[in-house]
Amino acid sequence: MKNLTFVVVDDAVFMRTLIKKMIEEVETYKVIGEGSNGYEAIEQAKKHKPDVMTLDITMPDMDGIKAVEEIVKVSPNTRIIMVSAMGQQSMVIEAIKLGARDFVIKPFEKSRVLQAIQNVMST
Repeated sequence: MKNLTFVVVDDAVFMRTLIKKMIEEVETYKVIGEGSNGYEAIEQAKKHKPDVMTLDITMPDMDGIKAVEEIVKVSPNTRIIMVSAMGQQSMVIEAIKLGARDFVIKPFEKSRVLQAIQNVMST
């Protein structure tokens, strides 16, 4: 299997670090960019064209929902996994309609994050 590239976007540094650590425990997975809001997510998508992006829903300046539409335009092959808190189901559904491929709910298990990555790569 080829190496997969990732961009991790979350306004909380702790969450970015946690997700990055989970992803990079897999030998063929590499985080090549990070962002803290929707604008940075779009810039990272344009710059890196990652295979997968994890995208928090609730962020300052521009949230993950608004960013999904733009990311799909600038990097159509990037598979987006939404990261949400409990109780954000309607926003997750909206993000999926706009082009996100899967989601994980905080606090998440490493196995669920890796499963979401497998799910989006097999579609």
